[in-house]
Amino acid sequence: MRSAMHPLLPSFVIAVTAFACVSLGARVESQTLPADRPNILWITSEDNAAHWLGCYGNVQARTPRLDELARGGLRFRHAYSNAPVCAVARSTLLTGVHAPSQGTQHMRSRCAIPERFVPYPTLLRDAGYWCSNRSKTDFNIRGDDRACWDACSGKASWRGRREGQPFFSIVNLTLSHESSLFPARVEKARETGRIPKRTRLSPADVVLPPYVPDLPEVRNDFAIYHDVMTALDTAVGQVLDQLERDGLAGDTIVFYFSDHGGPTPRGKRYLEDTGVRVPLLVSVPERWRKLVPFEPGSVVDELVSFVDFAPTLLSLVGSKVPAHMQGRAFLGKHRTAQARDAVVFLYADRFDALPGMRRAITDGRTKYVACFTQHLPGAPYSPYPLQMPSWSAMARAFVAGELEGYHRSLWSTPQAAERLYDLESDPFEVHDLASDPAHRARLDAMRKRLHDVMSELRDTSLVPEELFESIAGDVTLCDAVRDPAFPHAELLDLAFAATTRIVPLSTSNASEVLPRMTSIASETKDPLRRYWALQGLLNSSLHERMNPSSAETIRKCFESGLGDDALPNRVVAAYGLDALGSHAAARVAFERELERPLPEAAKLRVQQALGR
Repeated sequence: MRSAMHPLLPSFVIAVTAFACVSLGARVESQTLPADRPNILWITSEDNAAHWLGCYGNVQARTPRLDELARGGLRFRHAYSNAPVCAVARSTLLTGVHAPSQGTQHMRSRCAIPERFVPYPTLLRDAGYWCSNRSKTDFNIRGDDRACWDACSGKASWRGRREGQPFFSIVNLTLSHESSLFPARVEKARETGRIPKRTRLSPADVVLPPYVPDLPEVRNDFAIYHDVMTALDTAVGQVLDQLERDGLAGDTIVFYFSDHGGPTPRGKRYLEDTGVRVPLLVSVPERWRKLVPFEPGSVVDELVSFVDFAPTLLSLVGSKVPAHMQGRAFLGKHRTAQARDAVVFLYADRFDALPGMRRAITDGRTKYVACFTQHLPGAPYSPYPLQMPSWSAMARAFVAGELEGYHRSLWSTPQAAERLYDLESDPFEVHDLASDPAHRARLDAMRKRLHDVMSELRDTSLVPEELFESIAGDVTLCDAVRDPAFPHAELLDLAFAATTRIVPLSTSNASEVLPRMTSIASETKDPLRRYWALQGLLNSSLHERMNPSSAETIRKCFESGLGDDALPNRVVAAYGLDALGSHAAARVAFERELERPLPEAAKLRVQQALGR
């Protein structure tokens, strides 16, 4: 199929399968840059959303060093990680290309990317910078994560550079990771004195946001994490103090941000702001204030996200931004102004044992979320986060029928096709406006904008993960979906019709979408078109009442789909039979799949369907 669909792709892309950061693709031409350039330090933390910091309005926080950094620097109100998990978000940071655009959206999938997507440390080293990373990698891209750094270890720092050489250094602080709330980790942190033996805040006094239920375990985890954030604040201060002692503070632009949101329930792994809105503080010494358009102490309202960070780094050091990068430089010599209609693109696909495809956009005021796989659970039916007492308490409360309203909806299947939130009146995103007629124009506009963004970026999730290799063939998946012969526009329309029944296929009449999908599922030879047609029939089976004739026609499509050559299509067909009430037939189909040699991600999906 690949040779027929993509005869024009250049053969040099084949070399990408041996990805190594230091030699990735076409290197930029050597640039003549001034010797007098800023040092740049990134201090990053894990799993803490912006709302955990005092400088972002949390009155119960105790984060004095970060608050001081905000007062003397820049605080970005609308900074986003693009993805709510680490490896996917870091793949976007590394290349300045959105993860779904390059094929790195599935957690720890290690997809090959095009050779021309040179990582920013390589570009900075080309410009004469010493680049050190202490020491998180996990870039989710095929190859050696450490190869693009001059130093990458638990001891790596700016001190390894040549005398007078400018540096870019990352110090990644891991103590705020979600595992800091696992009971064994809490006990160890208390034994070592990292956090106090008794929480500073009484759990009874913790102010809980409305997106979590008021359960004792939730209150306790929130109280503990406030202590964790204070410990993180201390660690940030220690890094800043070391920079000062080394006599470098006056020459160094400092960024502080987290790798995504979290860690408590409905944080990490979710596209709500609790999962993707991150703190971003930037301190610019007097010597380099000419590189930023904002005064010290400013609160910046511009939208920025991880896809913008690599272009901004290059702009700060005076280098040109490569054409392949999809973000904008928001600081530095090559800064570009924010577009009037700017939005941030957000994405969530398979995260370890949590499958699914969700997309969102926000303009800072409104958030629109589309769920393309509504049959899959939105809650973390996964062993790892359920080690957290608050998550496991929520799971028990759901099973016991003790959750109501929004809290219950988090665990319910099917998921809503689309959601709409007003972030000014509802900052914690618990009031979905998608079905409110008063917001219909807003919903339609945001849906169209998401469609346009996914089209512009050539979102690769129109290809199910299990088909990545077969569709890519001899090239990267990124380039495969960019080939003019690849039917991206048609598949995207089909995916939106499957999800919302709004974007037309070949007609403007929404009532004709279902028959059209039945026809595609039954007749087309293309597995991708069949996949989205079957997905549309499944979503309709979950959400709509059908007359007996329509239900029988769709049932026959699902029964036929069980014999499909493509694994994802067989799985969707089995889910479809289950949605129509043929539970025994669906179970037999899933059990038959487990008898096959399956990729790990596919095996997890089938096991979850069987409740294993």
